[in-house]
Amino acid sequence: MRRFHGYAVALLLSLCSLDAGAQADRKEVRAGNREFDKEHWQQAEIDYRRALVKDSTSIAASYNLASTLYRQGLYDEAGGSLDKVKEAASVSRYGADYFYNLGNIACMKKDWGAAVEAYRQSLLRNPGDMDAKENYAYAKQMLKNQGGGGGGQQDQQNQQNQQNQQNQDQQNQQDQQNQDQNQDQNQQNQDQGEGKSQGEPKVSPQQAQQMLKAIQAREKETQDKVNREKAAALKSRQKEKNW
Repeated sequence: MRRFHGYAVALLLSLCSLDAGAQADRKEVRAGNREFDKEHWQQAEIDYRRALVKDSTSIAASYNLASTLYRQGLYDEAGGSLDKVKEAASVSRYGADYFYNLGNIACMKKDWGAAVEAYRQSLLRNPGDMDAKENYAYAKQMLKNQGGGGGGQQDQQNQQNQQNQQNQDQQNQQDQQNQDQNQDQNQQNQDQGEGKSQGEPKVSPQQAQQMLKAIQAREKETQDKVNREKAAALKSRQKEKNW
């Protein structure tokens, strides 16, 4: 998964300058920026949180805090920090980067529906961003592979219910086939006479069902392998860049 747009410190300082008139937290934000530049994520997080204690409405502190949380793999918290500045950041000149970052977080959480929408919003604001286009295409493919679900629990439950229904339909179909085969076999025995059928190997309904399940399992294994190879090929196209 790619990192966020732009060179980290340069972008963060730019955001600070936009908010400087209303901030009482500039000292802590700048300290956090220095630690961020050194990749000291935890110390940077502490500085940005101190800035938010002084000014809970600070756009720069919330935005920069999201970046440090993302670097530490705390994607839910990073998304929450970005949500706090959604109204201001989404309409600023950094709006494309803001939605791009939301898409990255959604991808890390495998919430493909949210990722597609976030990258789409980013491209609306910056149509020439090739990285956003690649991630948008990747997220759309993953969403398609998932069956249209957005990665949420409800979508997963719906998929599970659909799969269970498909399995039940297949089982009912197989039971009907077995019943029809038994009827055909009985009729054939009656037509040919018991003497002709003696000594011939027979396949029981249970054996027929086991053979069918084995064939279906191999088909599913083959399809899963194809899907994994497709996803790996798409994921390999991703690039990384800083916030």
